[in-house]
Amino acid sequence: MSYPPQPSYPPMPGAVTPLMAYPHPISPPPGHAVLAVSVNRGPYIVPAPTTSKFKVDRQAVPIPGEGTWYVAVPAGPHDVRYTDFMGIPVMTTALVAHPGALHALSFRFGGWRNRVHDGHGTDVTKFGMWSNYSILLVTLVVFGLLCCGGAALVATLSSTSP
Repeated sequence: MSYPPQPSYPPMPGAVTPLMAYPHPISPPPGHAVLAVSVNRGPYIVPAPTTSKFKVDRQAVPIPGEGTWYVAVPAGPHDVRYTDFMGIPVMTTALVAHPGALHALSFRFGGWRNRVHDGHGTDVTKFGMWSNYSILLVTLVVFGLLCCGGAALVATLSSTSP
């Protein structure tokens, strides 16, 4: 028994809204381009995309989680970034969107560094903050040195005093 081929995504009702994320490929409106944004969850207990905000030209675009999302943007230069929940940039890049073109961006939340790659695998990160684990490790090392160093200093001073 054979079944007719099924579409990979349900048909999209209505027109595409710019700066709105869709879970399936879209056709850009006239004068617009499409960003294919891939986001991984990162090595974190809580997935990074759920706690971070995706922004195009400082305007938030709701991306609900990890995976590949398609966003229609006006043609021209754009500042694209992921920020943490307080608005501090985690990863930033810039691109010039050409009308009718598809621009792939892969936001990779990593164990050591957060990076952005284009569709060819080239690192296009303008700013990539260290990951939360890297910051935690450096903080623990500094705190450990200050704490243990301070305790050693106090012990040395107390043993040398008459």
